[in-house]
Amino acid sequence: VQLQASGGGLVQAGGSLRLSCAASGRTARSYAMGWFRQAPGKEREFVAAVSWAGSRKFYADSVKGRFTISRDIAKNVFYLQMNSLKPEDTALYFCAAKYADPDTTAVHSSWYDYWGQGTQVTVSS
Repeated sequence: VQLQASGGGLVQAGGSLRLSCAASGRTARSYAMGWFRQAPGKEREFVAAVSWAGSRKFYADSVKGRFTISRDIAKNVFYLQMNSLKPEDTALYFCAAKYADPDTTAVHSSWYDYWGQGTQVTVSS
């Protein structure tokens, strides 16, 4: 599966953004979806993940209650709605996917096989 992330930008603290990740290729198979981010000088970290069926969702503690992951299977797009953004959310955001059972997803970046190119999110104070 090929992934194309979009929706990043510059926003003030407290604002919102919605990231999108469009999947193409062998999308008829079920695949797990995740979002990760990497700030300058830091390691890539987990943000959120969802299973194909939507039955399992995981969030990093730092974004719980502010970010929501969702997916539109018919359109082969998954999203990350980010509300109440903070300057510490500034990072390059990556979407990721892995062919998996419909109820499976994971939080470890090493588990994922496919990655989008990243979209920059900058939150000003």
